[in-house]
Amino acid sequence: MTGGHRARATRPPSDRDLDDLVRRALAEDVGSGDVTTRCTVPPDRRARGAVLARAPLVVAGVEVARRVFELVDPAVVVEPALTDGDAAAEGDVVLRLEGPAAAILTGERTALNFLGHLCGVATLTRAYVEAVGDLPTRVIDTRKTTPGLRALEKAAVRAGGGANHRMGLYDMVLIKENHIAAAGGIEAALAAVRERDPGVPVEIEVRDLDELDRVLAAGGAERVMLDNMDLASLREAVARCRARPDGGPRLEASGGITLATVRAVAETGVDFVSVGALTHSAPAADLTLLIDP
Repeated sequence: MTGGHRARATRPPSDRDLDDLVRRALAEDVGSGDVTTRCTVPPDRRARGAVLARAPLVVAGVEVARRVFELVDPAVVVEPALTDGDAAAEGDVVLRLEGPAAAILTGERTALNFLGHLCGVATLTRAYVEAVGDLPTRVIDTRKTTPGLRALEKAAVRAGGGANHRMGLYDMVLIKENHIAAAGGIEAALAAVRERDPGVPVEIEVRDLDELDRVLAAGGAERVMLDNMDLASLREAVARCRARPDGGPRLEASGGITLATVRAVAETGVDFVSVGALTHSAPAADLTLLIDP
């Protein structure tokens, strides 16, 4: 098997990047001030509360939720009851909070927005991973992420048991059909990469078996993305690559893969299945924050 290229793990955002993101989210929601809380809650009132799961979910986003409350008021103490990657049942406590009641109420919606979205990504990812759990195929994400939230969403994919593809345009070559057209063909695109940046990991997209054969003949790709191929074509692509003395490039199936089809795709023998829906279509998980009476 050519090279040792694997799905690339990505780092969480730095503390400064995370704080900048949270501050922008709070500014969007709080604006000039939380008028409801200011009018109804005495400034010296303290409270305890908890964030609970209202349905089964996989936890992700604990740290960003913590930072929401801490940036509203450092006096809020946040104690995670679960960590990213944990499974929560209905009614389980995810976070416990204690501190100024006004700060807890002001940060509530922003924290739950982050948590709901990221737990949703992790929960959907876990469903895909479990569907292929006894097979060697890895479930990976794509760049189809919410602008500004990519690092958090990719961390949520990892919390769900999936793996990351590339972080952005800078850490891996992925030659897609428009690159091929602009470069003058498959062979020209691969040759240009080898000439200009020979050390970077290279993946190329193919739409059919004829294009796969051209890639195999040209060489230079560590991974091939099999785009929107039917199951018979995927099986044949795997057979052609594995018949090569070096085992051929690693193979990634992509395009329209759903929970209903992911296992059948994985059973063809591909190394990866990439699923944009993990980040662009995950339903928000159902969580609530309850203040103790």
